Amino acid sequence: MAFSQACENNKQPILNQLESLLSKSKQVLEIGSGTGQHACFFAANMPWLTWHTSDRAINLPSLNARLAEQAPSNVNSAIELDITQTMPAISQQIDCSYSANTLHIMNQSQVETFFNRLGDSFPKLQQAIFYGPFNYQGQFTSASNQAFDKTLRERQLGQGIRYIEWIIELAGRNQLQLKQDIGMPANNRLLQFVCV
Repeated sequence: MAFSQACENNKQPILNQLESLLSKSKQVLEIGSGTGQHACFFAANMPWLTWHTSDRAINLPSLNARLAEQAPSNVNSAIELDITQTMPAISQQIDCSYSANTLHIMNQSQVETFFNRLGDSFPKLQQAIFYGPFNYQGQFTSASNQAFDKTLRERQLGQGIRYIEWIIELAGRNQLQLKQDIGMPANNRLLQFVCV
């Protein structure tokens, strides 16, 4: 099974926020579940939720192996999801989407498509939550984020830390309004968008 030390480091601080943000949610779709560490930990601590996991096909064997071994009963087996393709049927039931550390590994077109999908393929969506690093007013928030951005851009064309102003604009085009922008450890943010 794949393992992320970053997930171990950030899961408790994220949970501390999600417990309140998701108190009225029922069906959460995690877009880009990665190693499954977040899904297992969050679902175990928020038993009122049904947690739906997803990722690209290449990541599903490792993800589902972790879920089979560690996931509580309120986590569903991972489904294949490519944000550029038609959304799965489960999108019709989802009232909250959650995605961590995905926007900076997509290219700009994919980020735009991501928000368009939230706007047109999730009829019951009430909120969308994103975790990760963001830039503000054209500036990096830390030297470490600037170095991370350089690494991303060298690794693959189109990757990079996104400007919060652009993200808010994309969300607004798709009937999502920023409600909370929460500072997190290691120069990350937790963004809560609500449907309007």
